[in-house]
Amino acid sequence: MPRILVTNDDGVHSEGIHALAQVLAPLGEVTIVAPIKEASAIGHALTLWHPLRLDRVRDGVFAVDGTPTDCVNVAIAHVLHGKPDLIVSGINKGWNLGDDVTYSGTVAGALEGALLGIASIAVSTQNRNKEFDFAPAARAAATMAEAVLERGIPKFTLLNINAPYGPNKGFKATVQARRNHITVVSERIDPRNRPYYWIEEGQDHWEPHDRSDYQAVRDGYVSVTPLHPDMTAHEAMEFVEGLPLVSPVEVR
Repeated sequence: MPRILVTNDDGVHSEGIHALAQVLAPLGEVTIVAPIKEASAIGHALTLWHPLRLDRVRDGVFAVDGTPTDCVNVAIAHVLHGKPDLIVSGINKGWNLGDDVTYSGTVAGALEGALLGIASIAVSTQNRNKEFDFAPAARAAATMAEAVLERGIPKFTLLNINAPYGPNKGFKATVQARRNHITVVSERIDPRNRPYYWIEEGQDHWEPHDRSDYQAVRDGYVSVTPLHPDMTAHEAMEFVEGLPLVSPVEVR
């Protein structure tokens, strides 16, 4: 029976992670290892400067006082005692589209799996005025997980799934959307008249693209975007090679 590791960044008690684990149970042996508290927008952070605690919540469910990346590594080393067949991270409360994947702890959990050569999926659902419908995203995740377990996935690749709220029109293969992003940092004054700052939701203008993940979910589809950890800008190699004192690397 396949072993499936489930993690997230919303915390081990999030409704989304348990909806995900429930639909994956018929596909294999599911183990949840997730942050003990919310770790959203933490990206691919790895904890190096303080020890981590692993707590058993109940059978098959464990909490780590760290990041999603920590959870994957602790799970492999000390819960599963080996690599699982599949890692599924989510269901995130809010989409992870376009550039958001670089901030997302949900995507980071799957990214760590991809770096380790494990088939991995990240799953997110729409935040509609603080309301969430996890069922469509859970069904989409189960469908995609079954396909990946059966057919495999290119090595060092993860699938980023985003589902709209409510009924959808099916799956669509997509690319990352592009946007003009402005981060909003508001200044406030504390009771001692000292300033402090909140980083708030960014202001976004999405560039039109008929194959983007953003356009797919806006049109009512579940977007499926293949991602990989290789951040090399291959189209810029010629530019770099043309810089003074820079020469191409010889391949032998």
